[in-house]
Amino acid sequence: MAKRSNSQIVQVITAMRSNGGFATLGQLYSLLDFSKWETQTPEASVRRIVQDNQEFFKIRPGLWALTEHREFVLKKFQLDGFDTDTPNEDTQERTKAFTHTFYQGLIVEIGNMKHLETCVPSADQNKMYLDKRLKEIVTLERVYDFTYPEYLKKAKTIDVIWFNERRLPFAFFEVEHTTNIEHSLVKFCEFQDYHAKFYIVAEEVKRGQFNALLERTTFKPLKGRVVFHNYENLASQHTKMCELAEIETI
Repeated sequence: MAKRSNSQIVQVITAMRSNGGFATLGQLYSLLDFSKWETQTPEASVRRIVQDNQEFFKIRPGLWALTEHREFVLKKFQLDGFDTDTPNEDTQERTKAFTHTFYQGLIVEIGNMKHLETCVPSADQNKMYLDKRLKEIVTLERVYDFTYPEYLKKAKTIDVIWFNERRLPFAFFEVEHTTNIEHSLVKFCEFQDYHAKFYIVAEEVKRGQFNALLERTTFKPLKGRVVFHNYENLASQHTKMCELAEIETI
């Protein structure tokens, strides 16, 4: 067992090296050959390997890197200094920008795996999601003209929209890493007449603010329709979807 475990660790390290020294768990699943792992749950083994071994470190929930490439990877994502006790203002701003775009990217990829069409604001399309620009992973260049111009203008500012096969909104997402959740709920209210889902994605610490806001009369139409997802939950869903995608290809 120990020998096989060591071999598996080496394979994960090699796969991550081939990806530039970092990877989401979903990327690792697609890079690894599980045919000789002799386990019914190789994806679970990969999760344990990156979580339990000092050869790896977590950049964000759902994103891991090699310790040996730490300096290179953090500079690549402009995150150098993010894990110090007192990051400077510039580091904080770069970290916020990376975090927001990273979770936008995960949401887009989940939507793609669900065979929905995906879109992000035009202002965000050139932002980097790991090694790609967001415009390279979305399926739509712009939002469908699904409503009146005054509402469409609001829709074009929403972080991620999933569209169904009828070109109507399936789900709206706002990633709230720096801005006030209230602003996003106000946006969602504009689309309350659509049979669509609404999601706030943020750090767990913001759940209390989210719950308090939904008690306001202003947001009564959204109560029971808008869902709060923390980063860990979203990353886990992305990982699970990648696992299912791998199973479907067998």
